[in-house]
Amino acid sequence: MLKGLGGLGDMAGMMKKAQEMQAKMGEMQDGLANIQVTGESGAGLVKATATAKGDLVALDIDPSIFQPDEKEMVEDLILAAIKDAQTRASERSREEMTRMAESMGLPAGMKLPF
Repeated sequence: MLKGLGGLGDMAGMMKKAQEMQAKMGEMQDGLANIQVTGESGAGLVKATATAKGDLVALDIDPSIFQPDEKEMVEDLILAAIKDAQTRASERSREEMTRMAESMGLPAGMKLPF
């Protein structure tokens, strides 16, 4: 133990906690790939599903919007649904990180990973 460092002198304990945190972060990252969120636009005419990691996994488009003269509107709806899904994925990821930090006794608002 290092003198003068109080509780920080226990390097073995700190290393163990760091390894535990790293393992939990890995588990959480794997878990984010299994959480799905859905963003939508046009009152649900276009829906985009993404993982909490932000990977787009599905796109559902109501066939009623396929009018040749409305091509730009359809493209805008698709982009809006994807952006909504990505925003929701980012929010969910942040929630999961916060939940994990709290379970480890870290201060509220501490950003992970460091």
